[in-house]
Amino acid sequence: MKKSRLTAAVLAFGISTSMIFQTPVYAAEETTAVTSGITTNSISGWPQGPEITSASAAVMEDTSNTFLYAKDMDQALSPAGAVKIMTCLLALESSQLTDQVTMTETGVSGVTDGGAHISSQLGEVFTMEQCLYAIMLASANDIALQIAEQISGSVDAFVEKMNARAQELGCTNTVFTNPTGLPDDNQHTTAHDLALIMKAAINTDGFRTIAGATSYTIPATNVSGGARNLTSSFPMTNTTSASYYSGCIGGRESTTTASGSVLVTAAERNNTTLICVVMNGATGQTATEAVSLLDYGFNNFQLLDLNQEDFHILSGGQVMVPSGATAADLATEDSVSDGQINRTYTFGGTQVGTAVIEDTSDTSASDAQENDENMEEAKAFSQSASSVPYFLIGGAGLLILVFLLWKMIRIIKS
Repeated sequence: MKKSRLTAAVLAFGISTSMIFQTPVYAAEETTAVTSGITTNSISGWPQGPEITSASAAVMEDTSNTFLYAKDMDQALSPAGAVKIMTCLLALESSQLTDQVTMTETGVSGVTDGGAHISSQLGEVFTMEQCLYAIMLASANDIALQIAEQISGSVDAFVEKMNARAQELGCTNTVFTNPTGLPDDNQHTTAHDLALIMKAAINTDGFRTIAGATSYTIPATNVSGGARNLTSSFPMTNTTSASYYSGCIGGRESTTTASGSVLVTAAERNNTTLICVVMNGATGQTATEAVSLLDYGFNNFQLLDLNQEDFHILSGGQVMVPSGATAADLATEDSVSDGQINRTYTFGGTQVGTAVIEDTSDTSASDAQENDENMEEAKAFSQSASSVPYFLIGGAGLLILVFLLWKMIRIIKS
């Protein structure tokens, strides 16, 4: 009996020791073996994003600039026809839809450059609106070249404008060399940068209408003998396509040997707008992957408006967080500038929104000083005022009261 008890005690001690000193295995250590390039999957508390075959991708929420999904999104790749989104953005920012565009040799050269075109002719006149539909629906290189010359005087000057605008939008790894997207070893961008460009485009008047159109007719011009019927090949706005996506705003998909398939799109559901970029994928596959990524974003995240909780927010205050998360799950970091607080909200160490907040520290101090000054003035007035008038008023009131009592007594006796 004693031997059994001793054996049990030794076994219990051994098990306890092994439990205390064993090396723990965490889920994070297990996932490090998977080198998928999806950096957002390593964020603590973040919904796990889908695996895709395309080399690079990004999903960004429009108001908070939160990247919900990122797979090698800063890898420099050939942009193909996605370049035309920047071309259209600059055209909308620099001209009116009613402007007249006359084809010159610069534009007509795009008919024979080996890319897409609408067979424009020398001296043919279009409106700027017709030109933008030709670019977005028919990927017309001839029209893109002509717009570049019209806006900046030359294609080279327009390309400089494209690169300057990209820097203004926060693009850090983008170099444009032409407004068409034709292959050039020096032309590159990233999924991250294309998302920023698409954000600017969809928030520019006129772009959504043009990018979301499935067809458009350019009537007979001064040169052509008939109308041109343009039809979009973008699958995510085509109701008959397997990749049709409800709420899709529009976008561009194009393919070259150098770039593979590149797709840029945006979609809106429940007052939330997501921008999706898929680069260097297989033809026909990028649209399917974009659908999967947009579903991931809409199904796993929610937009919170912190303005309802903090009335000192001057601008911003929208944060994109995993579904079920609250303001209590956020960390903040503030920096003060020009009497305003620039606040950054993070979830799991990742930025999910920003806000500009009123700096009330100086206001509180001045209010306290003003209250103290008012109290001192009241005290000084009280001390300087004579007490004689108050005694006179009190005495008169007492005499009136005695007189009223005497009258009441006489009335009662009578």
